[in-house]
Amino acid sequence: MESYRVHLTGVGGQGTLLATTVLAEAAILAGYHAVASEVHGMAQRGGVVESTVMVGDVKSPIISDGEADVLLGFEPVETYRAMRKCSADSVVVSNTVPVTPFSVAIGMGSYPDVDKLFDFIRGQVKKLITLNAQALAEEAGSTLSTNIVMIGALANSGALPIAKEAFEEIIRIKTKAKFVEANLRAFELGFSAP
Repeated sequence: MESYRVHLTGVGGQGTLLATTVLAEAAILAGYHAVASEVHGMAQRGGVVESTVMVGDVKSPIISDGEADVLLGFEPVETYRAMRKCSADSVVVSNTVPVTPFSVAIGMGSYPDVDKLFDFIRGQVKKLITLNAQALAEEAGSTLSTNIVMIGALANSGALPIAKEAFEEIIRIKTKAKFVEANLRAFELGFSAP
């Protein structure tokens, strides 16, 4: 059986950990072995949050530098920072909407040019998919669904052998009842976006 290594990265409050759970459990529902691990960082203060999902014939949840088959980035700079995990064969799916760091908000720094970040990334990997996940989440009816929009884009990327229906079923199971419909809309918008 093939294996797939997915590295997820974002900042606190973006739903990276729920996305990790949805991805891992969708893989299991689809009949694959899956292992997930989380590094919370300073999630409460907008710090980096990283996690991994290994699908298939894998024993460890660790992704060494250059080993990620897929990088799912919820924030442009965090996507760029995680590029060490990628190789020329990697697929990168990234949100285009920055989360302004505190240092930038108080005038102690500046946010990099997002287009230049993506130009660099595009030159390093097999495929780059970018989308404004925040706008699609708003269209779905919940700004909190940005993470599910990103999962939808990943599901349609062709990088993983997990059926769309497996993701949808796990979203129904793992989402609070009042958010299920918005999350399913968000998933569909992300799936249709790239």
